[in-house]
Amino acid sequence: MVQPSSVAAASAQDSENTRFILLISLVATIGGFLFGFDSGVINGTVDGLQRAFDSDSVGTGFNVASMLLGCAFGAFFAGRLADLYGRRTLLIVAAVFFIVSAWGSGVAGSSAEFIFYRILGGLAVGAASVMSPAYISEVSAAHYRGRLATVQQIAIICGLFAAFISNYLLAKFAGTSTEPLWGGHEAWRWMFWMEIAPAALFLVLLLFIPESPRFLVVKARKPQALAVLTRLYGSVAGAAKFDEIEASLARDHHRPRFSDLIAKATGRVRPIVWVGIGLATFQQLVGINVVFYYGAVLWQAVGFSESDALLINVLSGGLSIGACLLTVVLIDRIGRKPLLWIGSLGMAVSLGLVTVAFATGSLDSEGKLALSDNMGLLALVAANVYVIFFNLSWGPVMWVMLGEMFPNQIRGSGLAVAGLFQWGSNFAITMTFPVMLAGIGLAATYGFYTIAAAVSIFFVIRFVHETRGRELEQMEG
Repeated sequence: MVQPSSVAAASAQDSENTRFILLISLVATIGGFLFGFDSGVINGTVDGLQRAFDSDSVGTGFNVASMLLGCAFGAFFAGRLADLYGRRTLLIVAAVFFIVSAWGSGVAGSSAEFIFYRILGGLAVGAASVMSPAYISEVSAAHYRGRLATVQQIAIICGLFAAFISNYLLAKFAGTSTEPLWGGHEAWRWMFWMEIAPAALFLVLLLFIPESPRFLVVKARKPQALAVLTRLYGSVAGAAKFDEIEASLARDHHRPRFSDLIAKATGRVRPIVWVGIGLATFQQLVGINVVFYYGAVLWQAVGFSESDALLINVLSGGLSIGACLLTVVLIDRIGRKPLLWIGSLGMAVSLGLVTVAFATGSLDSEGKLALSDNMGLLALVAANVYVIFFNLSWGPVMWVMLGEMFPNQIRGSGLAVAGLFQWGSNFAITMTFPVMLAGIGLAATYGFYTIAAAVSIFFVIRFVHETRGRELEQMEG
């Protein structure tokens, strides 16, 4: 007769270890926090960079956007290298790069030196941007995978929010971002150094999480894969999941390679790859990172002081976190596709209102755009409504879908290509904003972002397919 205690032990052994899955997923999301912090910290340092390196609008644009070149290459090569060395390994390398970049950006004595360290940080951001959601997707079950992966976006926004608060407080303590603070170093340098502490924590915690079980199956490391799957889902469910993962790979069990992105039957790039590229590109064409990277410059351009502009960034960050929390509730209930097209519609309308507000402005004696009180209020409210809709939809959902939509065999390669386009588009939008601001003005610039948001509605309805509730082994290419 089986003893009750034995039955209980077996049941516990074969149950899903939700607490452990949540814990290791939260460790992975620290990469998202650093992604956000590293992206947002530049927002408050633009004036300091201009003064320290005596740069014009084009030079400033490149100083700000240089990180994004690293992001593009980091995302591209991380996807491929993760297929060779593992998701966890790439995250550890990213953590080291975060630390070095934060230190170096603050000590840089020239524009070239600063760009070098920002590109290094970009490699880390690019790697974390694709590896953190991929890792979370590969260790979590389908029924709550969307919610866990959405926490990644919350971490990104929390990182942005932390950078905005840090920038605001440091500038307030010093007087302005260009004034000396502790140790005689300007406040803008300390803005970069604030990142070192969370980056070091990320590095330490990564040493205690397991490798992705799906990577281990692909690498034919069965004992390690079974050990991780058993710890995640229990012995019976873990063994069954191992068989499912193995069955989803190529029939000849060859290692993942970029040529897998080409469909053998047609000789063309798989449709799922084009969908991934479209999702990655449209997320940037709506201009969200102009708000994140140039928020202080934008609001100063329409008459706000530096202190008020930095405080508006804090408000935008808080609204973003609230929107992401709502997405956590909705994403596994109503699905990914509805959130995307609703977000596109909301962004198109709110961006259109921002465009209208900016179009009514006139240039003052200093060449800055001046708005009436009503139009200034409309621009401020509409811009924050836009931020809410983005973080309710494209912000988290795009990363969720990229982490789960590709079949196991091509996930690393698919993420590499999509990540390259995402960060390449980010670079183009960020690099061109100062030039467009000085050339065609804010109204025309935001008009372009409005059109992109409107077009994205039709892209989602026509080409994007729902992935809610589907196991990764059921994804089709």
